[in-house]
Amino acid sequence: MKDFMTYLNNIDDPDKREKLESIFNYIKTEFPQLKDEIRWNQPMFTDHGTFIIAFSTAKNHISVAPEAEVLELFKEDIEKAGYSYTKLLFRIKWTDKVDYELLRKIIAYNIESKKDYNRFWR
Repeated sequence: MKDFMTYLNNIDDPDKREKLESIFNYIKTEFPQLKDEIRWNQPMFTDHGTFIIAFSTAKNHISVAPEAEVLELFKEDIEKAGYSYTKLLFRIKWTDKVDYELLRKIIAYNIESKKDYNRFWR
């Protein structure tokens, strides 16, 4: 997670940095097989060269991007968690509680549905 640490160290607010770091640590603990990397200035996790999930930060939230198909599939769960979303991402406000179970389900779905996938994007 060396590159992730560089990304995190660029977040000035220690509470925001800690929140995002806890998300990354959770993912690495739950899914140790995933590769963490920075692409397009975004921290993301990949599996056997295929995209699983990416994150970025904004003033008021963390953007979570698992691909449009997955957002549509988990739309109700995202709404239940209280997160706003677009076609390509959902937002966890810095003041929101992180729904780790939702992240786990989304990541597990992507890993399983892309296990035989050989391209980066769907």
